[in-house]
Amino acid sequence: MSALSIRRAARRDAPVIFRLIRGLAEYERLAHQMEATVGQIRRHGFGRRRYFDALICRRGRTAVGFALYFFTYSTFMGRPTLYLEDLFVLPEERGRGAGRALLAELARIAVRRGCGRLEWAVLDWNTPSIRFYRKLGAQLRKEWILTRLTGPPLSRLARRRRLRQGATTAAR
Repeated sequence: MSALSIRRAARRDAPVIFRLIRGLAEYERLAHQMEATVGQIRRHGFGRRRYFDALICRRGRTAVGFALYFFTYSTFMGRPTLYLEDLFVLPEERGRGAGRALLAELARIAVRRGCGRLEWAVLDWNTPSIRFYRKLGAQLRKEWILTRLTGPPLSRLARRRRLRQGATTAAR
């Protein structure tokens, strides 16, 4: 068995990242929701304004997993947070160290960047991942509810009339 290697993704990795995202979408039973393209990944991850970073995990010359992440800010801690958007390891590679190696590299990046925490979400039915994360010492935060605006509701809110200069911003 070849050794694992992890490196920061480069522009040339956009098709590999796309393929692994497709694998994640299929695993999470959400392939019907996937709209991403290789071009979007290339533009948003490796263009003039980068919206994410990614790590590629390889066994030999084969990409077996990836982690896609970005930074947010914790106002309570007064420090940045490394937010892991996606972590995926090919099914045939699970249990062979790739997931742990990716998370360890993310932890090193978070510590090096002065982050107060590393956060991510996991689907409630994904018991193998939940067990794995708990073994690492991760705490599941069930009191927080992921909230999302997308599609027409997002567009409607964006079109709302702006408040007049000096008007209160309190909810109506």
